[in-house]
Amino acid sequence: MFHGSIPALITPFKNGRFDTPAYHRLVEWQINSGSSALVPCGTTGESPTLSHEEWREVIKTCMAAAAGRVPVIAGTGSNNTAETIQKTQEAKELGATAALIVTPYYNKPPQEGLYQHYKAIHDATNIPIIMYTAPGRAVVTLTDDTVARLAALPRIVGIKDCMEVERFVRLRRICPPEFLLFTGDDGVAAAALAMGAHGCISVTANVAPALSAELQHAWQAKDLSAFARARDALDPLNSILFCETNPIPVKYVASLMGLCELEYRLPLVPPNAENQARLYAAAEHAGLLKQKAA
Repeated sequence: MFHGSIPALITPFKNGRFDTPAYHRLVEWQINSGSSALVPCGTTGESPTLSHEEWREVIKTCMAAAAGRVPVIAGTGSNNTAETIQKTQEAKELGATAALIVTPYYNKPPQEGLYQHYKAIHDATNIPIIMYTAPGRAVVTLTDDTVARLAALPRIVGIKDCMEVERFVRLRRICPPEFLLFTGDDGVAAAALAMGAHGCISVTANVAPALSAELQHAWQAKDLSAFARARDALDPLNSILFCETNPIPVKYVASLMGLCELEYRLPLVPPNAENQARLYAAAEHAGLLKQKAA
């Protein structure tokens, strides 16, 4: 159903508003560069700071720009089950292929609460659901057993996981064979494939989509030489793009490339001067500044 390099797209702003033309250009570039699906309104897209109207506009713009060429997996998660159900239903109405739903942050529900959260969303909607666990951001996580319970539900089709990479082997063993496994950590994208993952829902692909896609394609083609080249080329970039809280660094690099304005929503701010210099040097070394948008 889904596989490969899937960027969790940044949301470009201009003068405080969603920059629709920049988003169209970003989507077009991603598709032309080999990204296999797109995730609008994930947390990399600063979704917690989007109004509901802006959230709808971003999804609609992504759908229009993609024009059916690749799947669109809309970020619909929140720490409010009822709100998440509403947004997931709306994403389906807007034409999204699937929904990406993060574990409820701050509430700190127990495992049974997490199970009931996802089950309630599953039961109230009619769209494939990919769960998302990032304990470093959301505090809570899904245990292996809870993932397996939820994977038994027909419309919960996969997970984006930011835990230890060896977990993919365990999940493959206890989940249905068709259950999809994605890493959300670019630094272990290569290792995750070896552990049984189907791809990466990626931050780095925002600024290096062709190389991120090449890593995934080379693995599927069993071209280990090309795989190693892509892995080694991506490694320095994967590291520097997390020198500050995501998406601060990747959006800064994207602005250097002309993909967006250097504009964030508070409480996010631009990187400090030292990290700006480091990010510029890394982007230049990786050849990204030669790929500036027209």
